[in-house]
Amino acid sequence: MDVIKTQQISSRPIEKVIVHPLVLLSIVDNYNRVAKDTRKRVIGVLLGTSFKGTVDVTNSYAVPFEEDEKDPSIWFLDHNYHESMFSMFKRINAKEHVVGWYSTGPKLRENDLDIHRLFHNYVPNPVLVIIDVQPKELGIPTKAYYDVEEVKENATQKSQKDITLVVKITPFSPANRSGTLA
Repeated sequence: MDVIKTQQISSRPIEKVIVHPLVLLSIVDNYNRVAKDTRKRVIGVLLGTSFKGTVDVTNSYAVPFEEDEKDPSIWFLDHNYHESMFSMFKRINAKEHVVGWYSTGPKLRENDLDIHRLFHNYVPNPVLVIIDVQPKELGIPTKAYYDVEEVKENATQKSQKDITLVVKITPFSPANRSGTLA
C-alpha cells in the first residue's frame, strides 16, 4: 500500500477531467461482459495524472463489486484486488497514478459518497466519473464529480462532505494535452 500513497497528486481543485477513449471502451466492454441485462453496475479504478486542476484519465481497470439491491448501505468493493492490480499497472507505467474511480450510471447512487471516501485512502482528491452505458441523448455520456466539504457556520454542527459535479469533462484529443481546448 505504500506505493499507492506516495503518488504526486495536485492539491488544486479539479477544474477539468479528460477521459481517453480507451478508458470509455474498456468500461463499456466490462459492463457488457458482467452486468448487461441486469440492474447491476460495474465499478473500477481510474488511472492517470493530475496537474494544475486537470485530471487526465489514461487507463482503468474493473474491481469486483457487489451491493445489496434492497439496502444500498451494504456493499463490497474488493480493495485487495485493487491494490494487487495497481501494483501490476505500476510495473508497466510508473507515471500513472490512481486519480479516482468510475461507476456505470446514469446517475449518482445513495452509497457513492461512502465508496468515494474509500478512495481517499488511495488519492487525496479522487474524481468519480459516471459513465452512462446506455445513453438516451447524443454527446459525451459521462459526468465527473469530486467531493466538497461544507463547513457549517454554527460551530455545534458537524461539517459534511457532498459529491459535486466537476465544471467540465472533455473528451481526449491531442490538443487537450497541451492545455488548449479542441
